[in-house]
Amino acid sequence: MKTFQPKIVVFLLIVTLFNSCNSVKRVSENQHLLTENNLIVNDEKVVNDTISNTIVQKPNTRIPIPFVEMPLRLFIYNIARPNIDSILMEKYYNNPKKMERKSKLLSRKQLDKLIESKSNFNKWIKNTGEAPVIIDEELTKKSTKNLENYYKSNGWFNVKTDYEINRKDNKRGTIDYKVETGSPFIIDTVSATIASPSVQKIYEEHKNESFIKAGKQFKDSDLYNEEDRITNLMRNNGVYHFSQDYVRYVSDTLRGNSTMTLETVIDNRLIREEDESRREPFKVFTIKDVNIYTNSSFKNRNATLTDSINYEGYNIYSVGKLRYKPKAITNAVFISPNTIFKDQARPLTSRLLSNLRTFKYPNIEYVENQDTTLTANIYLTPLKKFELGISAETFQSNIQTVGFSFNPSLLIRNVFRGAETLELSGFASIGASKDANNGNDQFFDINELGANLKLSFPRIFFPINTEKIIPKSMFPSTKISLSASSQTNIGLDRQTFTGIFNYKWYPSRKVTNRLDFFNIQFVKNLNTANYFNVYQNSFDALNEIAQTSGFIAPNQTLGIPTQADNFLNEIRNGTYNGVLPEDDLIAANAIAERKVRLTEDNLIFSTNFNYVKDRRDNLLDEDFSILRLKLELAGNFLSTVSSLIGVEKNDSGKYELFNVAFSQYVKTEFDYIKHWRLGYKNVFAVRSFIGIAIPYGNSTNIPFSKSFFAGGANDNRAWTAYNLGPGSLNTTNEFNEANFKIALSAEQRFNLFGDLNGALFVDAGNIWNVFDDIEDDRATFSGFDSLRDIAVGSGFGLRYDFGFFVLRGDIGFKTYNPAYSEGNRWFKDYNFSNAVYNIGINYPF
Repeated sequence: MKTFQPKIVVFLLIVTLFNSCNSVKRVSENQHLLTENNLIVNDEKVVNDTISNTIVQKPNTRIPIPFVEMPLRLFIYNIARPNIDSILMEKYYNNPKKMERKSKLLSRKQLDKLIESKSNFNKWIKNTGEAPVIIDEELTKKSTKNLENYYKSNGWFNVKTDYEINRKDNKRGTIDYKVETGSPFIIDTVSATIASPSVQKIYEEHKNESFIKAGKQFKDSDLYNEEDRITNLMRNNGVYHFSQDYVRYVSDTLRGNSTMTLETVIDNRLIREEDESRREPFKVFTIKDVNIYTNSSFKNRNATLTDSINYEGYNIYSVGKLRYKPKAITNAVFISPNTIFKDQARPLTSRLLSNLRTFKYPNIEYVENQDTTLTANIYLTPLKKFELGISAETFQSNIQTVGFSFNPSLLIRNVFRGAETLELSGFASIGASKDANNGNDQFFDINELGANLKLSFPRIFFPINTEKIIPKSMFPSTKISLSASSQTNIGLDRQTFTGIFNYKWYPSRKVTNRLDFFNIQFVKNLNTANYFNVYQNSFDALNEIAQTSGFIAPNQTLGIPTQADNFLNEIRNGTYNGVLPEDDLIAANAIAERKVRLTEDNLIFSTNFNYVKDRRDNLLDEDFSILRLKLELAGNFLSTVSSLIGVEKNDSGKYELFNVAFSQYVKTEFDYIKHWRLGYKNVFAVRSFIGIAIPYGNSTNIPFSKSFFAGGANDNRAWTAYNLGPGSLNTTNEFNEANFKIALSAEQRFNLFGDLNGALFVDAGNIWNVFDDIEDDRATFSGFDSLRDIAVGSGFGLRYDFGFFVLRGDIGFKTYNPAYSEGNRWFKDYNFSNAVYNIGINYPF
């Protein structure tokens, strides 16, 4: 019955969909459904999204499915009844016998509600679907005019456009849009007539940056860009009153040889007074004074300024004693006294002052003086010095029946009078373990305590002045953070300490740099004896080997931890060589090595650099790329110091600090994401990732926290997280990880209806061990031959856009599984019973 029920549901869905699949079901006899637009330019069919977007009427939205595109929304619309209200009226209210029968079961109010619900459901189907696009000749003419305007705006002034509607007998039709471009017009001569000498001088100094050049095809967009360039150029070189309205163009296209002259004309400044207007040459303005009011809140609007200071030409005022170091404020101001007016200084100043997290968004105004000078007034409203936050939550997990957490926080602004921000926070949680079977134990047997400290500086905190390397226009900041936590009855129980000292700056609007000058992580496992209770799959495998070897009876179970550890020691000492099969010995040694690695304490002292180039213009941009690069070096400083001062190595040949062998490795990552917009809510996205971490010196492997894993909702979605790899191994470990990873993904995203979107995806990748102490060939990357172990998953998903986040559900099918023998890897488990169901927030990349 379990296999029969889904078939019934699928059958009913197919019958319902088939009933609506007649595309022209709602098309009248004298109408034709638009199925295709053909753009024919100079007798050749052209596919160009930019040009096609000028066409007003487009065919119904088609959803891509394997081997075909289906107008799903049209089919949904066809399910709805066109005149549902009159149908319901005739069926119920105009049918006395039916009304009499229904009245015996329902009251009149209940019957009205029933009929209303049917009407509303029918309306919902119509709104969810998409009405058939009927060929409209008036809209076709409008599209033809749009095409003509498009080509004229790009230099084809003699373009001719026409259309042909192809109506078929089956109530379907296509439209051919025909364009004859003729020869494009080329700008032959470029000149400029500028009335104001000051504007003329600035223009001549930068005219090589012009978008308008001789020999270039005419485009309206170049003219608009040139207007923006000239306006920005003037307003950032002191021409305070300049605007786009003063730029105009004069052209001549009457030569008859598809060439044209183009003259840029910039008039004098227009001054309007009460009864008259006049024109005067533009003047270059300078900033005379910069006044900064540090507490201009509403309550202080009539208060007397009692404290002031002049710092490097800036006038700083305060109601009451000045609470800020002058340098901290002036460092965030790009408007400088006795300099030429620059319009770009205002937004830069606003952004940097806001980044101080000490003031509300500033108010900046310019006041024109009698001469050609300006006074800049900057009004700052301080935020509260102290901000207290408290949060609490209740949760449940796979290891806790119930849990509660409490998270207090304190934010202190302007700690050292330099706009520094100090954040103190703590967290405490208690929970009841699902494994607490002893009635004598307390109910809440899980607890975790921790504290965090973050100190932020709105500048590069360094002994040497870095202004020439990282100027304040890059919005530099420094952050020092310390955190400590202790958890009990969670896994192996552990104490952790983290210390980070990092810098962040923005070389451009699209680039972010972050340098962790040092990043210290210390992890101490407190309950390593609990290892086999946590990693149950490893224990089950070891227990089976112990039964095979005769170490325990077939119906017995290894004692944890003593008996399990003793068995591993005997295998390591060779007691069962020749007794156990070679595969069992290899598996047992691998379990022992993994146990040592996951229970050892870790000390990581690293430096890393992150580079991100994000070409998105905004969060709604659907055509962009993101490049992320990372380089991390760990253990070099400690290794060098240990060697210089003659620290003795331990029995394993490693240096130790605080009785812990510190990690030494180099790690690098490359991550590239690209999105192409193919139409309305139709995006093709790809992602490529490669990362490698190589241990050396004081390490022979990578700490677990720095390793790579594969699978999961944001990786290869046909495998659960940590369940794929390494290589062609088919392990039962709870957490599979390695130090080399390749991941590739491609996804087609499209709109189904309303805020519901769909996706088809293919994910490929795997993890391997390389340059470490793992010797299993199946898990080791040995060259290009190992690429045959790249796993491939494919599937589909649904995403609902709530506006502020996207709820995502994906179903991944194992398309190529390297865990199977070669020649038997394709589509081995390609079915719903072996599929992986993922739920996530927002898109995977």
